Parts: sequence; C-alpha cells; structure tokens
Amino acid sequence: MTEPAAPTTPDQPVAPLPGPSAAQGSAPAPDPASPPQVTAAAESSSSNVPPPTPLPGAAAEAAVAPSPFSGPLMLHMPVDVRNVSLALLALFASVALLHWASAVFIPIMLSLLLTTALRPIVEFMRRWHVPRWLGAGVLLIAIVGGLASTAWSLSDGAVQLVDSLPVAAKKVRDSLKTRTGTASPLDNVQKAANQIEQAATESSAASPPRRGVQRVVVERPPFNIRDYLWSGTMGLMSALGQLTVVVFLTYFALASGNLFRNKLLRIAGTSFERRKITIHVLEDITNQIQRYLLVQVVTSVLVGVATGVAYWALGLENAAVWGVVAGVLNLAPYIGSALVTGASALVAFLQFGTLDMALAIGGASLVIHTLVGNLLTPWLTSRTSSMSPVAVFVSVLAWGWLWGLWGLLLGIPVMMAVKAVCDRVEDLKAVGELLGD
Repeated sequence: MTEPAAPTTPDQPVAPLPGPSAAQGSAPAPDPASPPQVTAAAESSSSNVPPPTPLPGAAAEAAVAPSPFSGPLMLHMPVDVRNVSLALLALFASVALLHWASAVFIPIMLSLLLTTALRPIVEFMRRWHVPRWLGAGVLLIAIVGGLASTAWSLSDGAVQLVDSLPVAAKKVRDSLKTRTGTASPLDNVQKAANQIEQAATESSAASPPRRGVQRVVVERPPFNIRDYLWSGTMGLMSALGQLTVVVFLTYFALASGNLFRNKLLRIAGTSFERRKITIHVLEDITNQIQRYLLVQVVTSVLVGVATGVAYWALGLENAAVWGVVAGVLNLAPYIGSALVTGASALVAFLQFGTLDMALAIGGASLVIHTLVGNLLTPWLTSRTSSMSPVAVFVSVLAWGWLWGLWGLLLGIPVMMAVKAVCDRVEDLKAVGELLGD
C-alpha cells in the first residue's frame, strides 16, 4: 500500500516532470535583458506563413496616409491646362474685340441701359391706352428737349468760364507770388528753361559748321485756327452721331415691347426648365439695373442739393446752377467730381479774388463727393446689386480703362448682367461667387 505524496509548499521547489527535456538536462532560464533569439524551427515555421493580404480601396489609403500634423495640407485639384489656356485666349480676344469695336458696343449698351430704365414709364402710359410707339416717342422727345434746353441755358456760363481762364491763371500766379514774397516755383522753372534754351542757341550759333555737315533748321508750322476748329467740329459731329444712334435704338427697343425677351425664350429651347431659368435671368438683370439707376438718381439729387446749399452758404454766385451741374456730373464717377471741384474753385477765385475762398469752395465740393460718391454710392450699389464693394470698384476701373468715360458709366450695369448670368449657369457659379458680396 503506497503512501500519499506529501503536499508541496511554496518554499519547496517543484521537481521537473520526466521527459525529453529532463533527459537532456534543464536549459538555463532566458535573461529578460537579452534580445530574443530565433531558433531554426521558428525560422522554418515563419517561412511557411503566407504574406499579409493588401487592404482594398480606402482602407489602404487610410493605412498609408500621413498624419495631418506631419506636414502642410495639400488640396488635390486637377487642372486641365488645355481648357484653361482656351479660356484665357477667349478672354483676351473678347477684351480686344470690345476695345476695337467700342464705337459699336457703346451705343448698344447705352440704348439697353436706357431701355431698361424707361420701360416702366412706357408700360405705365400703355395702361392709359397710349400705344408703345407713341409713348416711347413722346418720352424720348421730352428727355432730349430737356437736356438740350439745360445745355443751352448753361452755355453762356461755360463760355464765360473758358474766357476767364487766362485771367484766373494770372491771378493765381500773382497770389502765389504775393504769399511767398518771391517768384513762384513755376516762374523759376520757366526762367531756368529760358536760360538753357538761350545758352543752347548761343553755343550752336557760335560754333562754325563742320565740313560736309549740312545744318537743318526745323520750322514749326504756324497755328491754324481753321484746322483746330475743323477737328473739334468733327469730334462734336461724331459724338452727336453716336447720341442719335442711341436715341433711335432706344426708341425701337421701347416700341417693340417684349419682342426681344420672347426671342430669347425661343432661343432657350422648348424645355420648361431652360425657359424658366432664362426668365429668371432676364428678371434679375432688369431688377438689378433698375435698382442701380434708382441709386444713381438718389445720390445725384443728394449731391446736387448738398452742393447748392454749401455754395449758397459760402456766398458763391449761381449756387443753384452749380447744384444742378454737380448732380448731373455725378453720373460720371470720379471724372464728374473732379470737373465740378476744379471749375467751382476757379470761379470762386475769380469772384472773391482770394485763394482761401477758392480752397474753401473746392474743399466743400470735394468733401461732398467723397462722402456721397465714394462711400455712400458704392455701399448702396453693393446692397442693391448683391455685388461686393471691391467688385464694384474693380469693375469701374476695368471698364474705365477699356471704354474711357463711357466705361465708368456702363461698367457696373454690365457686371450686374454678367453676375446674374453666372449665378444661373452651373459652370459659371464660381465667377458669380467672386463678384458677390
């Protein structure tokens, strides 16, 4: 009968079980600090393990994607160089065409602008059973007659102002000389130029001509008043011809009613969606241009009233006439304010004879045009047209460079029409977003 084995305690080591390892001897315990050793059996077993399968699709990209904080974030935006080049070439060709054919495009744009502004009046007259052709004719005759009578009433004052320019220049020079006590800078520059010219003439006359060199004396042709008047008359006739074209185009557009709109709807196609988008674009263009013209009328009235009151308070003669002139010229951005400021300061100097009053009159006009024309008008225009003030200012600069004075007047309405089209076309929404506020 065998005795039961004594229970083991933690203090007594446990004997190893018999087996192959016991026969070969106990292997030493591995050192935790030493690196693990790979046996030949482990190597053979690891060689039989198949390689890991690659992760499909987005999982693979996510596995190899760098950390967002490891470097700058890059926006992947493929660019079609061919399409971009074609778009730039088309843009440059359009700008060149608009500049080259400005004599054709400017009357067309002016007539479209006037048609948009005057159409509500013609429609109101039609409600009273007045035909469109008759209402358009009466309205245009009244406008042309009013402008002609205003210009005729101001012609005498304009002629007197031009005649007084030499006297005003002499008074300004004498005033500057009196203030400084010495010759004015203009006199010093003129005196130096005369001395240089005299010295050059004496040196050329004293030195004998070289052999084989023929002296050539260039004589300027005398000033011919007939040629000057003829060139001015041709310019005036060209301007009158363009205004006549604008009047006739406006009349035909007003008398035709909605003919142009119906033609655009036919061009858009038979799809209901395309016709609906075309109607929305035309309504947006019409509403924005009408609001823009309303802003121009309101700001012009403010400028005219403020200018007339300020000039009357300062004691300038014909203050009411100056108010009317300032209000009309306010329609031409930047150029109109410069003309009113310079002309009124000159007239004030002729009337009062002091430079202080001339500066006061010019400063008052400059302050009024700065507050109303450069601050209030761009803000109201951006509010009524959904265009940013930066886009409005850049449009004025670009179209002024392209078409001159007419570009300053037509630039903003043209960009309003461009924005209305871009907002409704899917591929051009980026341009509309750049122009928007």
